[in-house]
Amino acid sequence: MKSEYVIETQRLTKQYDGKAGCRNITLQVPRGVVFGFLGPNGAGKSTFVRTLLGLLIPTSGKGTILGAPIGSIESRKRVGYLPELFRYPEWLTGRQLLETHADLCGLSRTERKTRIPYLLERVGLHGRGDEKIRSYSKGMQQRIGLACALLSDPEVVFLDEPTSALDPIGRREVRELMDELRNEGKTVFLNSHLLSEVESVCDHVAIIHKSELVVQGDWRKLSAVKPQVDMTIGPAPSAIWDELSPFIIQKECTGFTDEGRTHWLLTLKQEENIPVMIRHLSDKGIAIYQATPRQPHLEDVFMYWVNKKEAQTAHVDNRETNM
Repeated sequence: MKSEYVIETQRLTKQYDGKAGCRNITLQVPRGVVFGFLGPNGAGKSTFVRTLLGLLIPTSGKGTILGAPIGSIESRKRVGYLPELFRYPEWLTGRQLLETHADLCGLSRTERKTRIPYLLERVGLHGRGDEKIRSYSKGMQQRIGLACALLSDPEVVFLDEPTSALDPIGRREVRELMDELRNEGKTVFLNSHLLSEVESVCDHVAIIHKSELVVQGDWRKLSAVKPQVDMTIGPAPSAIWDELSPFIIQKECTGFTDEGRTHWLLTLKQEENIPVMIRHLSDKGIAIYQATPRQPHLEDVFMYWVNKKEAQTAHVDNRETNM
């Protein structure tokens, strides 16, 4: 039976002379998701990815990809990888680069005859495959690298800053491609500093800071911000707010309309209170024109957990100083 996790690590550590890198990372990546791996520059993200792929030897700890130990041939042959710092032989054409990677992947001649043209079109390089890589823009080189990562039709795809060299149209195309891969049942491990991009494609994330894992899970459930709802209602007696006080932490009037409607931003004790409030207002004969939950942004979630980690680190440093 397949595990629900395609990547699992237990206290995985890779350090350089006892410093930096990543430290004690215990992580679970669910199957069939786009998983965002986030952290400030220098947090240890790329070190962790390279350790998972067997490009670096762990200092301690262990992990598996699709049930096989990290670094093993069994785990490597079932993954694709687009590195952040890509560089390809400029004297090759795009098609020749894919042919070279097909040799490394062990693709048969029959497979590559259909797979290579398909991928050139899928990454937006249709008609450009026979041009030298030296003539490619940086964005086109990133696209051909993405084709290399997908060549073996891997079950897990590691993408390290996959849109860093792309224009807005290219970024949208890569986001659509990640959605397609997820819909095909594949898992995408996305390492990116573009929070808006991660927010648009990822449900599950992990945040790493100062080499350590801070939090992981469905990012919408990691928010420390209380749920909010934008509500527009018709004329209502002031006493109605006393009746709704068991559900509301804070209310803010955000505007009026000529029809006597009032716009409110309500901060709630829990999201489940929304239908209860709507039912109560309706029972009182108060017209409800809008009730829209306000979703948190990933940037807010990210900054909350990074700042929390900073505060914890400062507390430990102060305690050690005073000992």
